Amino acid sequence: MYVFTYKKSDIMSENHVIHTMLNHKSVRKYKNEPPTQEEIEQIVRAGQQAPFVSQLYSVLLSRNREKHPFKAPLMFTICVDIQKMEKIMDKKGWKMVTNDLSLLLFGIQDAAYMAQNMVTAGESMGIGSVFLGRAIYIAESIKKEYQLPDRVFPLVQLAMGYPDEDEPPRPRYPLDFVLFENKYPELTDDLIDKAVSMMDEGYLQQDYYRKLNAKIKLSGDKEDRFTYDDYSWTEHISRKWGQWYDSIETPLKQLETCGFHIVTDEED
Repeated sequence: MYVFTYKKSDIMSENHVIHTMLNHKSVRKYKNEPPTQEEIEQIVRAGQQAPFVSQLYSVLLSRNREKHPFKAPLMFTICVDIQKMEKIMDKKGWKMVTNDLSLLLFGIQDAAYMAQNMVTAGESMGIGSVFLGRAIYIAESIKKEYQLPDRVFPLVQLAMGYPDEDEPPRPRYPLDFVLFENKYPELTDDLIDKAVSMMDEGYLQQDYYRKLNAKIKLSGDKEDRFTYDDYSWTEHISRKWGQWYDSIETPLKQLETCGFHIVTDEED
């Protein structure tokens, strides 16, 4: 049985930042004790120190744990925020002419970098989290809940708090399936099989999907021949992207609701 572990040289235990990053894992069970206000502010300030294009982000905070996934004490929603930049430009006598698609792409970079810095900062303080990617599909309801103005788009949410579990880091692709020097290589069967094996055997070793009871159902009349003895990451992710989100209408509607118009001149 394959066991997913980092070599001591990978962990670099003398480097606390690398150690924290290589030991990252999502947390889905939290203690009742919430992080302090000082810790919250440190996490957000650390997030602000991420690289940015134009600081095209804002962060929403909820402490209503009864409404949060996994009853996490904190829920952060990191948004792409163009409104603030437009108001700053207006003060300087400028009007925004950059198209919404470009603004969103740059804003997504800003917001994503900030969110990751917040996760790393929290983990360095013993505070765990889990990314929730559904925000882009429920932007309309988030807009109503937080009374968001136009030109602010919820990108990702972070459930956060002190962990009440101690799971191992999840598997990742082998480095030679990620790091390509000088040119992108041919993805041979051997390379792909090695990556599949590392991911699937690692998740099976942790009994990950059985613990979460998280097998994605097959659509239509397809017969499901997998059990939790052999259902693992590559089957899970293939079912997700092989069955879900085939239409762009829903995300476009959510963007429109938040004041972003992603159309060509011919469609406008």
